[in-house]
Amino acid sequence: MAERAITLEVITPERVVFREEVDSLIVPGSEGLLGVLPDHAPMVATLKIGILSYRKGGERRRVAVAGGFFEVADNHAVVLSDAAERAEEIDVARARAAAERARRRLAERDANWDFERARAALHRALNRLRAAGADTGDLV
Repeated sequence: MAERAITLEVITPERVVFREEVDSLIVPGSEGLLGVLPDHAPMVATLKIGILSYRKGGERRRVAVAGGFFEVADNHAVVLSDAAERAEEIDVARARAAAERARRRLAERDANWDFERARAALHRALNRLRAAGADTGDLV
C-alpha cells in the first residue's frame, strides 16, 4: 500500500460495514462517479444506488451501496447508506430472487403495487448482483 492512504468507513443504520485504509476509491455520486485519492480536497456529496469500488494493495474491491451520503476530509472518507454490502457478503441467489420478484411486479402493473417502489427494488437487486460479479443479462 502507498505511504499515504485514505481511511474509508462504510456505515449503515445497523452496523459499520467496514473501516479500512485504502489507496483510492470511486463512489457513485448522484451527479456521476467521484474518484478520490489521498489528500483530496474536502467534499460532501449525495450518493445514488451503485457500486463503490476501492483499491487496496493493488487489489480492487467492490461494495453495493443503496444511495446515501459521502464525505471526505483529511484523508478520511465516510459513506453513510441505508444499506451496503461487500461483494463477498452478497447472497447472489437471494439478490436474483429479489430482482425476479421486482421484475414480475413491474410487468403485472397491479394497482396494489407501488411502481416506483418495485422499480427501486429491481435497481437495488441488480446493483447487488453486479457488485457480486453475477450475470444480470436475463434480468434487465
